[in-house]
Amino acid sequence: MVSGKRYRVTAVGGVILLVAAAILIANHSAVQSLIGFVPIVNRLPADSAAGSELFFEVLLTVVVFGVMFIPLYKPRPRRILDTIAVVQRRTLVAIVTLSAIGYFDYTYRLPRLTVVLITPLLLGVLPAWFVAIRRRPSDDGSRALIVGDDLDTMRKIIETTELPIVGYVSPAVATKAEMSAPVVMDGGKHGSLPLERLGGLSRLEEVLVDNDIDTVVLAFQRADREEFFGAIDACHEHGVTTKVHREHADDVLTADEPTAPLVDVEIEPWDIQDHIIKRGFDVLFAGTALLLLAPIIFVIAAAIVLEGNGPILFSQKRTYLFGETFTVHKFRTLKPDPTGEGDVGTTFDGNRKTPLGEFLRTTHLDEIPQLWAILVGDMSVVGPRPAQTGIEDELEAEADQWRQRWFVKPGLTGLAQINGANSQDPRAKIHYDLQYIRNQSFSYDLKIVVRQVWQVVVDVLSLATDRDDEQE
Repeated sequence: MVSGKRYRVTAVGGVILLVAAAILIANHSAVQSLIGFVPIVNRLPADSAAGSELFFEVLLTVVVFGVMFIPLYKPRPRRILDTIAVVQRRTLVAIVTLSAIGYFDYTYRLPRLTVVLITPLLLGVLPAWFVAIRRRPSDDGSRALIVGDDLDTMRKIIETTELPIVGYVSPAVATKAEMSAPVVMDGGKHGSLPLERLGGLSRLEEVLVDNDIDTVVLAFQRADREEFFGAIDACHEHGVTTKVHREHADDVLTADEPTAPLVDVEIEPWDIQDHIIKRGFDVLFAGTALLLLAPIIFVIAAAIVLEGNGPILFSQKRTYLFGETFTVHKFRTLKPDPTGEGDVGTTFDGNRKTPLGEFLRTTHLDEIPQLWAILVGDMSVVGPRPAQTGIEDELEAEADQWRQRWFVKPGLTGLAQINGANSQDPRAKIHYDLQYIRNQSFSYDLKIVVRQVWQVVVDVLSLATDRDDEQE
């Protein structure tokens, strides 16, 4: 069993070699001769490739399988039957994809006999490979680690949990909750904490791999972005189960109401199938929309330039998964702040409004540049609307569960938006956002998209009606 980067390299390398070997075996003249003795299959024409044609078949098949197996390159702990089921499912999807490519474009066609031959081969060897390298989950959580800086919480965890804890990871200096002076947590065993310190937070990923950790228990004084959510992100990358003390239950997404001292963190609230379907829909939606809207994008950009009040786009930092930030772009709808202190897009100062900006806001056309963020994977079509990073402290003060939104990808629209809830009312917004997270499905996303499109149509019609009234 391997973990971390080694797992990724091993997994990708294994897929490439096994898929390439399957193609070479299927194209071997001896194999294609033997297939003539198999009923039904022997009706397929033998087509043994060689040279550049064989190279192309190998390349095409490796690329398709490599892409389809992306969800399996993360070292999540899986049991044998789960591993076999997941790998075989992805293998069948890849085979169907290869068949569809050949059906729609003969230039990229893989011979039917080759497809038939590699299917049973890969359905057998690929699951065996991933079973061999998989991270083995532990039923009793036999490899647990405490990560944090709060000594009191660490002691509570040690006293109340039945998990065999192998050690702890903490900053070089941690502050006790009841003391203003720092307590130095040096290497070796701490005098008041009967555990070995395995390293600092910068070495967390290394510690997870080297010690084959199954479970991490977080014990931080504050759920800050850098350390608390950085530790959650590291656990997510390595497929490690994460728990927190119930005092921090409002800061993380949990499956159930916190009752026990330790609460499981829902690092991935949706099944991998939901992720695949959702990502496929995002790419299809954003790619199609950008192509269809290309003339409109050009017209809007030209109109903003002609208006002459500033740049075409306005950019702003928004919060992403696990507290990370990314830059969101919109068409500029306000004049730049003359003081130079504010940004150009969010302050509704009457002196900064423009007729073009009002039109873009009302018709929601100012949101078009975010389609690119969806295409590259920073956002999704449907999800909690990403909040301005600079004002999130204020939003968190109003809504205790605000950070639970950080466990899913932000969206262009969402349940909160179609119900009229925004950051002006954080409690209502978080209510709808969490409702969406708990009930997300492809059909649910489609309903939200349809309602949002209808809302845009209503807004556009209302704009036209208002103009007619003004002319009268």
